[in-house]
Amino acid sequence: MAQFDTDDKRSLDEIIYWLLELNHIPSFCTACYREGRTGEKFMSITKAKNILNCCGPNALLTLQEYLEDYASEKTKMLGEKIISRELEKIENKRTHDLLEKYLAKIKNGERDFRF
Repeated sequence: MAQFDTDDKRSLDEIIYWLLELNHIPSFCTACYREGRTGEKFMSITKAKNILNCCGPNALLTLQEYLEDYASEKTKMLGEKIISRELEKIENKRTHDLLEKYLAKIKNGERDFRF
């Protein structure tokens, strides 16, 4: 079975909503490249399991930006529900608190946060 149909006519919002319905977190993250976390550096962070404090939070940040800037109301409501759920799963207090702060700033119009 193919990952997706190459002639899919759905809009980005329809696809994001579909992914959210499946409990997937759509991510638009480019933070590792922008922070220089590539190659051996990325692998060392991953092997130490420190990536958990980067990838998940960055995915939520970029999803929140999408929801604020482009999403339909229906997608925004579902996305915010999922972001809240995922935020509560973050065990590292520092990461949790900083993510919560960044999410609030995104809702107030600020952009380009990353871990």
